[in-house]
Amino acid sequence: MAVMTGFSGNELFCLGLKGLKPGDIVIGNSVHSLGFIGGITSGFRGVMGGEVAEVTAIIHAGRLEAEKRIVAEAEKNQAAGISGVTSELRHFQGNIEFVSVGSCLYHEAGKQRTLEFSTSGDGQELYCLLDAGYVPKRFVFSNVAYSVGVTGGLLGGLKSMARGEIREFSDVFNATRHVALDRIVTEAKAAGGNCVLGIVTRLKLFQGLHEMVMMGTAAHHDALGGLGQACATSDLTCQETWNMTRMGYAPMRLVLGTAVYSLGMIGGLKAALKSFAKGEISDLTTLIYDAREHAIDIIRREANAIGADDVVGIKTHIHEIGSLVEFMAIGTAVKRVPGLSTATDTLPAQAVMRDKETWISGEYQGLETNDE
Repeated sequence: MAVMTGFSGNELFCLGLKGLKPGDIVIGNSVHSLGFIGGITSGFRGVMGGEVAEVTAIIHAGRLEAEKRIVAEAEKNQAAGISGVTSELRHFQGNIEFVSVGSCLYHEAGKQRTLEFSTSGDGQELYCLLDAGYVPKRFVFSNVAYSVGVTGGLLGGLKSMARGEIREFSDVFNATRHVALDRIVTEAKAAGGNCVLGIVTRLKLFQGLHEMVMMGTAAHHDALGGLGQACATSDLTCQETWNMTRMGYAPMRLVLGTAVYSLGMIGGLKAALKSFAKGEISDLTTLIYDAREHAIDIIRREANAIGADDVVGIKTHIHEIGSLVEFMAIGTAVKRVPGLSTATDTLPAQAVMRDKETWISGEYQGLETNDE
């Protein structure tokens, strides 16, 4: 029978180089009532800033159930692995669907009895990990549902009279982001990995709250044992991981820093008045510059504390929270490891080529807001 796979031609080429061949797409889903979830969130929404554990647990259970179902389907098909695993939320008709999708893989020798691995990376990324000496274990994710809170809102409202950082908010957001990171590490270690690679972080509004979800691939590499980290974490792409490995660097930790700032009532009035005239709004310029520098300094201190050589792939993000602004910096701390290298000298072109989108329809673009 014809194989129904989600792998592209580039992915198939790369997988073939590692003795892997494609299998069918596997799909798992779990539908929950938003009314039920909304009833729970209404009791907690805005009461206290920080994590709303009840909602975190509900979302985590839904995501996990969908993932378990694709694993069961892959095991039924006697697959060696699943690649390109996703975990999404879709809203429709007052309900929420948790859905996971992936594609089965087989060794050239054929089918087998046990499922060896699952990964968040596609076929190209899996090739890069294998060639860099990483043994994939399992697709892993973590999530945190949190609220800024009425208490935090009132406090923020009072402090927004003055210009500058609001530490109470910064502390809540920093703690929330590190909770998600700690949880994905726990999942990776339970799967027998000593690292989580290719971590993708997403923030999404959910029933008046926010959800932060991290997804990646738990893997193992013998060279990571001497870095002093129980489990390394990285948001570098797998292609970047291959390049860093080729240069002799291994990931240590995903470092992130958050700073929540307010321009303040006086600064806000000045900015409003200046916006009527052409030219720079110096209050906003200096605030945004200082906030970004502060967030970057947080990850610099964290990297220095663990003895990293560098922090690579740094990205900065800005999120508006009412009258406040969250500035976040995120990157991967790395360290040089003697003797670390890759199996091959160069990546094949097929491992880095991006597939062209061949289905383009403006009619359905509005539905993209329902996806993560």
